[in-house]
Amino acid sequence: MSEARSRDNYFYFKTLTTRWMDNDVYGHVNNVTYYSYFDTIANCYLIEQGGLDIHNAPSIGLVVASSCEYHLPIAFPQVLEGAFRVNKLGTKSVEYGVAIFNDDRLEACATGSFTHVFVDRASGKSTAIPDKIRSALTRALCRQ
Repeated sequence: MSEARSRDNYFYFKTLTTRWMDNDVYGHVNNVTYYSYFDTIANCYLIEQGGLDIHNAPSIGLVVASSCEYHLPIAFPQVLEGAFRVNKLGTKSVEYGVAIFNDDRLEACATGSFTHVFVDRASGKSTAIPDKIRSALTRALCRQ
């Protein structure tokens, strides 16, 4: 099993639940929904651990790249666990490693990554990652 698929290689976990609307006509969670799960787990971490104020923060993270690999299907109704870590941390951007687990499995149902570039909310120009968020991201940095 690759390191990205192993539960042991993630720092932070959050319970997620599938919703009725997540299933597609084939009876499993539609591929685009995984990106919503990934976004939820990363933003929960930023809010809870980094103190991000999504409504008033002077700088915000915008997604500039994302990817997902699907390993095992999931479907409504299921309780899931979203997993989070930081793959790469720069001055103005960060790449997250994210995964979805179910049924206490050690192997992820899906793995992915996405990159946030931090920008000034007012001007839209790139800016340094705020210190409090940087500190939280550093704690979640994957030490390979």
